[in-house]
Amino acid sequence: KEIFPYIKNDQMWWGVSLNGTKCNFVVPENYEGNNVFVENGIRYGKVNNAIWFTNIDNKRRNETLDLYCKYDADAYPKYDNYDAIEVSKVSEIPMDYKGIMGVPITFLGKYNPSQFEIVNMSTMSGVSANYWTMINGKPKYSRIFIRRKSFN
Repeated sequence: KEIFPYIKNDQMWWGVSLNGTKCNFVVPENYEGNNVFVENGIRYGKVNNAIWFTNIDNKRRNETLDLYCKYDADAYPKYDNYDAIEVSKVSEIPMDYKGIMGVPITFLGKYNPSQFEIVNMSTMSGVSANYWTMINGKPKYSRIFIRRKSFN
């Protein structure tokens, strides 16, 4: 909840990933974890997947996300308690929908600020939207709410 305003206001974004590279970090002696090892007397923790957030611009941040799906009310249910449609996969963002859409948090890796606007966020704790988003009474966790900026 502390960093979301920076993401929403385009002051911080998803950085370039390490493409599966395993990262090792020095950890304290009392750190317990499955991926801990000692090398040359130094205690390390392994991280297999890491997402970096940054304010350094990168090429991927400005790539246009190709959209292929067309909006169909039967395929994109509306939330019970938020005026938006559910888009279960980033690859299924409709090219012709002008309203607000709830997308998985992985959208942040494809976010282009000239193509989309980040409107809000909902998580299990409801930190930003102040509630869980629901479809047919069932919660949908960790959604980023977006709106298209342009329609070509």
